Amino acid sequence: MTAISLGPSPARRETLARRIRLLVTATIIYNVIEAVAALTAGTIASSTALIGFGLDSVIEVSSAAAVAWQFSARDHAVREAREHTTLRIIAVSFFVLAAYVTVDAVRALTGTGEAERSLPGIVLAALSLAVMPFLSAAQRRAGRELGSASAVADSKQTLLCTYLSAVLLAGLVLNAALGWSWADPVAALAIAALAVKEGRDAWQGKGCCAPATASAAATPSDDADACGCGADCACCS
Repeated sequence: MTAISLGPSPARRETLARRIRLLVTATIIYNVIEAVAALTAGTIASSTALIGFGLDSVIEVSSAAAVAWQFSARDHAVREAREHTTLRIIAVSFFVLAAYVTVDAVRALTGTGEAERSLPGIVLAALSLAVMPFLSAAQRRAGRELGSASAVADSKQTLLCTYLSAVLLAGLVLNAALGWSWADPVAALAIAALAVKEGRDAWQGKGCCAPATASAAATPSDDADACGCGADCACCS
């Protein structure tokens, strides 16, 4: 029996691809501005947390740039051919982020220097906490509908930036108000562990549910398959 595709039509695929390109462009522009602001404020305040946040923005740019490269191709088949390479780049960016956050957190906990209060840093962290969730959610929705594991993985990278924004904001506020300089690095270590998990999933092509064909959907399955996809789903890899 001929399988009937339940995925988006070619016209819908192009609409979703354009949407992802726009979201990735917005993410890159915002993160470049964020990196410059964080690195400047961090240098002035001698804040390793702010400097680390700025370097995280640089890593996020590399991840988003990989997706931009993939979706710069107008042909759907070419975009699919680039998916594997893009996922590997995103996975490596997760691992680099985890490594840097861990080293930075350990340095902060061992007391290699006390950061000054930074009002610009607090404003920047609050702004990122407000902006990043919307970019992440919009790209994740488009990536899932299109069946693109790379777009979904990059949206998780943006979501991690949201978590880091929250950690940075809490750390800066607690340090300014109560002198609790240890709060930021402790939470950052938990985020580093999450980054390693997301990097591993991206490397393996997990975390994306592409619309399955009718024949695949007809196959009975009570549990998720080896890729973590349940019935009516096919893995993006």
